[in-house]
Amino acid sequence: MAKVTFLGLGVMGFPMAGHLVAKGHDVTVYNRTVAKAEKWVTQHGGAHGTTPAEAAEGADFVMACVGNDDDLRAVCLGEGGAFGAMRKGAIFVDHTTVSAAITRTLSAEAKRKGIGYVDAPVSGGQAGAENGVLSIMCGGDEGDYARAEPVMAAYARICKRLGESGAGQLAKMVNQICIAGLLQGLSEGLRFAEKAGLDGRAVVEVISQGAAGSWQMVNRHETMIDGEFDHGFAIDWMRKDLGICLKTADEIGAPLPVTALIDQFYKDVQAMGGNRWDTSALIERLRKLGE
Repeated sequence: MAKVTFLGLGVMGFPMAGHLVAKGHDVTVYNRTVAKAEKWVTQHGGAHGTTPAEAAEGADFVMACVGNDDDLRAVCLGEGGAFGAMRKGAIFVDHTTVSAAITRTLSAEAKRKGIGYVDAPVSGGQAGAENGVLSIMCGGDEGDYARAEPVMAAYARICKRLGESGAGQLAKMVNQICIAGLLQGLSEGLRFAEKAGLDGRAVVEVISQGAAGSWQMVNRHETMIDGEFDHGFAIDWMRKDLGICLKTADEIGAPLPVTALIDQFYKDVQAMGGNRWDTSALIERLRKLGE
């Protein structure tokens, strides 16, 4: 068992850190809002630090799941940042979805300080985090990954190294590109069923068993039919991720015409007040167009 620090206790980080305790690890947490860190300690035990550096002192592994590039840079290199307190030989594992560019910058800085670095964005949403069945796509040195993988196993269904630093973030971009297309297709299909007078649930019961089936169809069709979106992965965060995808696509010369279009559809949903709605709310845009 390891001494582990977890930075960031949002809807993903809070349960992920809890799974580490359940597996017997010695866990210290940090969260920008102290009350949430105190709540976590009340529920799970362990300890919390007032800064990333304080939390990371003496840790074998420091895991992070924060908001964006700037948040990650701050908890690593800002005032009271974790890198300033981590011992040589410790490993930093980043579960945030960020750009490959910031990943490579921080990985290089970690290496300079004698710290390992694994970029390890996750997929599976809040439910996956709570149930400990996340898919984790990783980049970084083989040795660092081999040491970190047993710790990440506390909340993973699958964990796989895909290449050097940044490979995990690039794979997460693929994940988000695919999800965007699936959700738009599912939204159009369910709205078509509504307009055609079909029972959407009955249709999905049949087609989900065939070539059209997907995780999104199985897990989101009922709430989409019912117009319930107060759950899951917020559109604000999806647009952040798609912005990373589109910027990277321009840099590497990979056309993403459908992704670019769906990003604008999400912008329309934000204008409807759906910033915090689940990403499956694309169907509401279609319903509004049909009014």
